[in-house]
Amino acid sequence: MFATTACVVVFCSLAAFVFARLQFRGKGLAYNLFTLGMMFPINVAILPVFLVLRHMGLTNHLTGVVLVQVAFLLSGNIVILRGFFAAIPVELQDAAMIDGCNIAGFFWRILLPLARPALSAIAALTMIVSWNDLLVPLVVLDQDTLWTLPLGTMQFQGQYGQDLALVAAFLTLSAIPTVVFYFFAERQIVSGLTAGRSKDNTRSSLSE
Repeated sequence: MFATTACVVVFCSLAAFVFARLQFRGKGLAYNLFTLGMMFPINVAILPVFLVLRHMGLTNHLTGVVLVQVAFLLSGNIVILRGFFAAIPVELQDAAMIDGCNIAGFFWRILLPLARPALSAIAALTMIVSWNDLLVPLVVLDQDTLWTLPLGTMQFQGQYGQDLALVAAFLTLSAIPTVVFYFFAERQIVSGLTAGRSKDNTRSSLSE
């Protein structure tokens, strides 16, 4: 969960910065390719993904689970961060360049601190999705010693029946961290998802 969240935050922030603040040939096409990933859920692509992981020798490895989760969480989070990065005034970047700050310095010292609500939002959403993911670990992991908590419910299921009381208790206990985390991160999620839109509305009203 933590590895997936860290990779998603790093890769999405870099990609969103490139699509929002830099100009290069084929920018629109590359961005459209990323957004197309939102049209293909993991349920549709799970079979070819498993074949690729088996060819790479990443089955029964948590690394394979992390790679798959990161790959399918990039598109939506890049769209969220790109909108936030694009809403930051260009004059701020020009002022930083005049003061001697390069592109990397502007991204690290100015843009990322301003984008803290959006980064917190995608980090919170990624942690919740990764924690509750059942399909990817179920397909990639065969050894019960590597099972995640959602897969732990399989331990209470036998060939001829299952203990529903233990399953319900286990599901309740496994859901507690997610509920508690969302309770504390709800404000960051809402503010991060609406920050870019509020900035756009403010700028449009000022221009009028």
